[in-house]
Amino acid sequence: MDLRRNRQTRVRQQNLTQQILSNPESAEDADIRERLTGKGDLTRRRTILAASDADTDAPVRDIDLTGCLTGRVLSFAGLTCIVQSDADRRLFECTIRGVLRTLARDSRNAVVTGDRVVFRPEGDTDQGVIERVEPRHGTLSRCSHGKEHVLVANVDQILIVASASQPELKTNLIDRYLVSTEVNGLSAVICLNKCDLVDMNTLHDVAHLYSRIGYRVLITSAVTQEGIPQLRQILTGHETAVSGQSGVGKSSLLNAVDPNLHLETADVSAWSQKGRHTTRRARLLPLAAGGWVADTPGIRQFEVWDVTPEEVDGFFVEFRAFIPFCRYPDCSHVHEDHCGVRDAVADGRIARRRYDSYVRLRTDPQRPVRKNVRDTDG
Repeated sequence: MDLRRNRQTRVRQQNLTQQILSNPESAEDADIRERLTGKGDLTRRRTILAASDADTDAPVRDIDLTGCLTGRVLSFAGLTCIVQSDADRRLFECTIRGVLRTLARDSRNAVVTGDRVVFRPEGDTDQGVIERVEPRHGTLSRCSHGKEHVLVANVDQILIVASASQPELKTNLIDRYLVSTEVNGLSAVICLNKCDLVDMNTLHDVAHLYSRIGYRVLITSAVTQEGIPQLRQILTGHETAVSGQSGVGKSSLLNAVDPNLHLETADVSAWSQKGRHTTRRARLLPLAAGGWVADTPGIRQFEVWDVTPEEVDGFFVEFRAFIPFCRYPDCSHVHEDHCGVRDAVADGRIARRRYDSYVRLRTDPQRPVRKNVRDTDG
């Protein structure tokens, strides 16, 4: 792994080749046995001893477990995490061991909400240091500045919340979430919230679009309590990440499901019709009826992580039955003739709205990103 140097000045770069070519006499004085190496921010490397997890093949940092406890990260802000101990449910305020932050080479955060960790308590206080992050499963992540931004880890389903109005319904954003859930093997529930603001027939069309391809859809309103009992039933006994655009009413829905949560809410901006950020960081919250929910901050855009453009069609579930009928094995389903997917769109067997969303996702300049797998030998 790379070890970033601290407190160093920028090294002056010198073009030795140009200097020698411009002054041939200097070449005769050069020591041919001298080895010149560049010195930059990441020239030092450290080897981390680790074992491989049997299920995921992910490296697990080898540490001395004497005096350590296991727990779950309930929230984090900056470099401080709130960890609940598995042994006695006690809460600890933990910092992150520096080597863990350095190990997070392709991720924006070394530790995220929902992580299962090994931490070392500091004396008799409620503080500690996270020594190791256990291998993750069931993650919801997106691409942020070329790195993986994991919103929450170790969940079994995603509740995708979209509003019927204020802000406007964006099915393209729903489709991006669905691609991410298919990539990570998670169950997806689509929640069309604020149904009291629009004609229900409009929402029924959208609900039918997704329900006919196998996704569960709920139409809800925190104001009228429409769909709240069904939502409570879906969340009970599961670990659910609740995510969606800012202002769609995620926190209001969770307050309606469990009034004991007392989550902060805010109205949509009257000027921009966009939501205000009331949830600043992802938090893992227990439900009174059983189960956990991870209330995540609202987002403005969702770039899919770890998918190449050529793989996108495989994560649109209704495309799978028609891809074998494409004439070309590398068919993009955008411009080719004799394309099984395009023929299905023309016949109405694939919804035009979903197909347009696929084309936009496939050709978008902010296209899905495949994470860089780099050599980590020290």
